[in-house]
Amino acid sequence: MDLRELQLFLHLCNTLHFGKTSREHHLSPSSLTRVIKKLEENVGLPLFERDSRLVKLTPAGLLFREYSAEALQRWSDLQRELRQRSDRLVGTLSIFCSVTASYSFLHELLDQFRSSNPAVDIQLRTGDTALTIQRVLDDHEDVGIAALPDVLPDKLVFRTIRESRLVFIAPKSQSILREQLNGYIHSGLELPWEQIPLVLSETGLARGRVDDWFMNKGIRPQVYAQVAGNEAIVSMVSLGFGVGVVPELVVENSPMRARIDVLYVQPELAPISIGVCILKRKLSNPLIRAFWDMSGEHALASHTAASPHV
Repeated sequence: MDLRELQLFLHLCNTLHFGKTSREHHLSPSSLTRVIKKLEENVGLPLFERDSRLVKLTPAGLLFREYSAEALQRWSDLQRELRQRSDRLVGTLSIFCSVTASYSFLHELLDQFRSSNPAVDIQLRTGDTALTIQRVLDDHEDVGIAALPDVLPDKLVFRTIRESRLVFIAPKSQSILREQLNGYIHSGLELPWEQIPLVLSETGLARGRVDDWFMNKGIRPQVYAQVAGNEAIVSMVSLGFGVGVVPELVVENSPMRARIDVLYVQPELAPISIGVCILKRKLSNPLIRAFWDMSGEHALASHTAASPHV
């Protein structure tokens, strides 16, 4: 067995989906099946139970997953030791963040990191920010740009880059919803929330806070849609489908910002802290440590909280 086979096996352990792993590694499902069959022959036991609907690890698969992760980590450690004679860092750094983070402050972070570490290959994946913490915990990525959760898992360190308010947003365009809102927006009166369609995140910190906000008011909201990603919320709101809740940072960087209004509500939703999260054990990796240390310099330069939550 080789490193490539172990990498494919571990990826399949995370996705439990032959199609997804095949697509992300640019090979056919039949080629992936042959790799897994070869590993199972070497191990002498099935690693996965699979049928037309379900893929799951066998007990042997669970043990082999631990072995594979340790083998790849040891290989990475060996490569690092062999490169210690070099004055520059080399290797791959994987980052997960939302689209908004990628074109707001991540540009500055990467510009600074690349100028000091030109030999490092950076792999960026974007998606719903609510998924970031779990993706880092599951070791899918080395670094995540995320909102600080109310309870940070013990395995993680987090460094705040900036703060952002959570705001209610409404469409500016003429629509039935806008006509409904016009009588309230500038009056200071409480909106008739039970009659207003809402577009909210499926999960995550913002969803939890807005749910608590309505519960504290004794209001049962009318949820029109639950979507993945703040950018999708802004888009649907701008089209007149409902009122949404997103970080103000998203509004500031959205191409739809001229088509939405920020609503005044009382009490305001608590702001969120957005920053860098990394597994504690990975700080022993010089490459990841370099990014972590540089993020602290960036946080200080941005006049935000720079001390990590450990």
